[in-house]
Amino acid sequence: MPARMETMADIKESLRHQATTRRAQAHAQRRDTAGAAFTGLFRRAFSGRLGGVTVALYWPTRDEIDVRDLIGVLAADDIRTALPVMAGPHSALVFREWRPGDTLIKGRFGVDEPGISAPALTPNILVAPLLAFDAAGNRLGYGGGYYDRTIRELRARCDIIAVGAAYKEQEFPAVPGHTSDEILDMVISDRRIFSAGD
Repeated sequence: MPARMETMADIKESLRHQATTRRAQAHAQRRDTAGAAFTGLFRRAFSGRLGGVTVALYWPTRDEIDVRDLIGVLAADDIRTALPVMAGPHSALVFREWRPGDTLIKGRFGVDEPGISAPALTPNILVAPLLAFDAAGNRLGYGGGYYDRTIRELRARCDIIAVGAAYKEQEFPAVPGHTSDEILDMVISDRRIFSAGD
């Protein structure tokens, strides 16, 4: 019987495993400093471009780089910040306003998110967690497709900048893509800024 051909799903699953291990190791080493480092690089990347914008971020889980420091800095500068809310298994994410001190509730998969009373916002800049990325801006997530659907829907109706948040160890030479995958405009790690195509 001929050996089974490796599928795109097999390749992505193998890469997810490698990337999860890399991210966990980096997080264990630098979790206490990575958030502040990421914040500094984000402010450098968007220096002079944050007036009047809304920035969508995420509430960190697992070993995701912690962006809560950035949320606090942006809120202190009166920049509107929002967190994602899962509307359904096949829907794009909805972003609801959240500032430090506002209430969070447990949403789908146990992720903290703003309640329904928080205003829905359309972000100008979307910061997304990831498992792996490459220099071309390809992103590998957890496989649910939430961020791909969300970025695609937002790009169809407005101009947004899609930013991946990662540890530098999450960069791979190539991340396999699909026609339904959205390319990031940049990735900001705790060590440097990667613009897609650099």
